Amino acid sequence: MSDIIRLLPDAVASQIAAGEVIQRPASALKEMLENAVDAGARQVQVIVRDAGKTLVQVVDDGCGMTENDARMSFERHATSKIRKAEDLFLIRTMGFRGEALASIAAIAQVELRTRRTEDETGILIRIDGSDVKSQEVVSCPPGTSVSVKNLFFNIPARRNFLKSNAAETRHIVEEFHRVAIAHPGLAVSLRHDGNEVYRLLAGNLRQRITGIFGKPYNERLVPLEESSMSVKISGFIAKPQFARKTRGEQYFFVNGRYVRDPYLNHAVCGGMDELLATGTYPSYFINIEADPAHLDVNIHPSKTEVKFDDERLVYSVMKATVKRALGRFSVTPTLDFENERAFEVPLEKAGQTPKPPAIRVDRNYNPFTADKQEGGGRAPAGWEQMFPERGQAANAGVETPGRLSFESSEQAFIAGMAAEHFGTMGHRYLVVRKPGEIMIASRFSVTERIYYSELLRHAGSNSVSQQELFPQAVGFNAADFTLLKEIEADVQRLGFDIREFGNNTFVVHGIPSGMESSDTRRVLEEVLEEYKHHATTFKSAKKEAIARVIARNRARQSRDPLSPAEVKELVNTLFGSDKPYYAVDGTQLFIRITEEELNERFQALRSQE
Repeated sequence: MSDIIRLLPDAVASQIAAGEVIQRPASALKEMLENAVDAGARQVQVIVRDAGKTLVQVVDDGCGMTENDARMSFERHATSKIRKAEDLFLIRTMGFRGEALASIAAIAQVELRTRRTEDETGILIRIDGSDVKSQEVVSCPPGTSVSVKNLFFNIPARRNFLKSNAAETRHIVEEFHRVAIAHPGLAVSLRHDGNEVYRLLAGNLRQRITGIFGKPYNERLVPLEESSMSVKISGFIAKPQFARKTRGEQYFFVNGRYVRDPYLNHAVCGGMDELLATGTYPSYFINIEADPAHLDVNIHPSKTEVKFDDERLVYSVMKATVKRALGRFSVTPTLDFENERAFEVPLEKAGQTPKPPAIRVDRNYNPFTADKQEGGGRAPAGWEQMFPERGQAANAGVETPGRLSFESSEQAFIAGMAAEHFGTMGHRYLVVRKPGEIMIASRFSVTERIYYSELLRHAGSNSVSQQELFPQAVGFNAADFTLLKEIEADVQRLGFDIREFGNNTFVVHGIPSGMESSDTRRVLEEVLEEYKHHATTFKSAKKEAIARVIARNRARQSRDPLSPAEVKELVNTLFGSDKPYYAVDGTQLFIRITEEELNERFQALRSQE
């Protein structure tokens, strides 16, 4: 039998290795930006075309390279960062494996221009799929420019697996954010298809965060600052009330390198105790400085994971730092005994003796001699407000809530019932009485279901939108702006009249009928959060997902007490809509209590006596 094991050709081996490092255009951008940082650049420009599928270019003013270094940089495992294995535990640079440019060159057409400050001319190298096509001396400014063209041109199957331009652009913007936030002293810019997305000047971390995510973030940030023997923690955490439904704005940096760490994320959440609403995640931008000897960054090809030699200590310091920061800046609830407003006396009342409240007592009332209601004793207090028609007719011999009879059929019930069949329990619950049972539903869920059905029924028509007297401009960060552009048509069909204005801004000319104008930004942000949080289901049912967010917002506004007529109209509208027994999320809308259940409960009580 002949031998069957063969050594792979270098080109094939390079393409296989590249698959671990370069998954999409954003991966190539990450490697090139990190090289620019390692080169000591003070200004970096990023130029992208067709979401990186046609071009990803990074231009920096760093130290540049000699002709030999430029040529060697495309060889596998060629690096200037380490010399021996022990150097892996002394790493302070972003790159160190020497795989990035070699991997990119194996699956793309690469053009490199570089020049050192002390040299009069630079070098230009062109490579197609690991093959060096040309190398020549050129005139170029100091620094390095790397252009990656037609990524995966020689691996069509891999190129076909790339997502839509909007999705790939989001990944590119996210990688740009990570490097820009990690290095606020670096001036960076991003241009996509000829449009300037970002131009960020060198500054401090707070300026960089507000430059990326918008000026409102300046008021949301709480600074963190703590030092211990092993680590130094600095950065910002957003106040709990600004927590989001996705983990998008969570950034850990270890010695300037972006990392993902669920363990440390748990520490941050633990430091906020019960200040976070259920299902929300805090936003944070946290730098961790530690001795490289106590770190291992050589864990994953993407270099987004690190290992601390004492994770528990770092966890404890992180949790304590967050708690101390929230307490120091009075984010956590406190009671100020020195200035308790309950004890403050208005100036015009100073010197006056407050009068005690008057109490009136009906001395003729005797509960043991009061008229009995047939079938159940005295009617509960407040029943007249719940069943006004019975209260008005009580003296005329009409039935009271002590004894109820039901004669309507299910069809008659849905078509419309007498007012006495409806009621409320406080302001949060609706009560509907049917023959042999009582149904209780959350007022919020009922209102949400009605609005949701109405939005879907009128989607695309003018009746679902109300025009604004004064159109308002709503700005977003680049990632959210790109996301909103992707679903713009679906948002417009459900009542938002929005038009792109440039500079990551939409002008809102109309909003869904019944929605408050002041809620416009919040609703659009919630739509985007829903997209990020449930991307798969959102894409398959965009209209339903957007309608759900709008309906939820409108339902929150319904807090005023309802009159009996309003209760009746609300219930009748519910049963006139589709799926009246189910909430928007698909769960049961009503809790049913049947007469049999009540009998069993009372029998159980008697058996315990």
